Amino acid sequence: MRLLIATDACRPQVNGVVQTYERLTEQLLRWGHEVSFIDPNGFRTLPLPTYPEIRLALITPGHARRRIADYRPDHIHIATEGPVGLATRAYCVGKRHPFTTSYHTRFPEYLTTRLPFVPQRWGYAFERWFHNAGAGIMVSTPSLLAELTEKGLKRLMPWTRGVDTELFRPRNVRMFGSDAVFLYVGRVAIEKNLHAFLDLDLPGRKVIVGGGPRLAMLKADYPDAVFTGPLFGEALAEAFASSDVFVFPSRTDTYGVVLLEALASGVPIAAFPVTGPRDVVVHGTVGHLSDDLREAALQALTMDRTACRDYALGFSWETCARQFIHNVNTA
Repeated sequence: MRLLIATDACRPQVNGVVQTYERLTEQLLRWGHEVSFIDPNGFRTLPLPTYPEIRLALITPGHARRRIADYRPDHIHIATEGPVGLATRAYCVGKRHPFTTSYHTRFPEYLTTRLPFVPQRWGYAFERWFHNAGAGIMVSTPSLLAELTEKGLKRLMPWTRGVDTELFRPRNVRMFGSDAVFLYVGRVAIEKNLHAFLDLDLPGRKVIVGGGPRLAMLKADYPDAVFTGPLFGEALAEAFASSDVFVFPSRTDTYGVVLLEALASGVPIAAFPVTGPRDVVVHGTVGHLSDDLREAALQALTMDRTACRDYALGFSWETCARQFIHNVNTA
């Protein structure tokens, strides 16, 4: 099968969407599928307001039409609702070319967080317009599927995530010292709710791995915390394995691949009982979910690291890819 994936998220961005499609592509190529991308690479770009690390492509439906005509895909999948996704959607709707989409990011909530005067209902009206034109919407968890159904999105399909259990594994390392280490890995942005973690009274050390628009401000406001900036590969895996609890303060993530990376490293989770964590984390076994994040962190500190690792071994990128292909074939 010749697949074309349209996405506004690509390297050098570092996030779960980029990682998901990189891992998906690796698996699909092993099975003999062909995969091509329309992404911001090769186009002039502008920085996203309030988040300059993300670049928005200056792309038109004509650009998408030429790329699609050159590649002649069997199926088109649109990953994101940005300029690349909009241009590709316009082509597909105009030509009545079937396509699927995926729901990775809560844009209505993120937009309202940054611009409080914009009601969430406007964002969800856009999401219905964007996604319901397709043949199916891939979503990562049952909780998210139920929420989006209530918001009026249709033809929802389950699509799980995986983890590299060879890279992310327990290791005999302590990058941040011998005291208890409470770790966060991800974007350092307002929607990640990091102050809810950094304000906690916890024993030991708090460590933030990642970059983003709020990094400088949080470093100034929380001088006792450790901010490493982005880490990759072995360095990232060692940071996970050097930690005692992974704290996930976001209330808006749709999944959180980092949750699986932590668990594969033998690190229990502390999080709020919201979509994403409550679908990934078995409460009381590999993590603790509570509206009191301090309680969750302290409870997670006592949990069995071996149980976390064993649980994570049940997730694979192969399963993720099989679900994706099934959704494409049945859309």
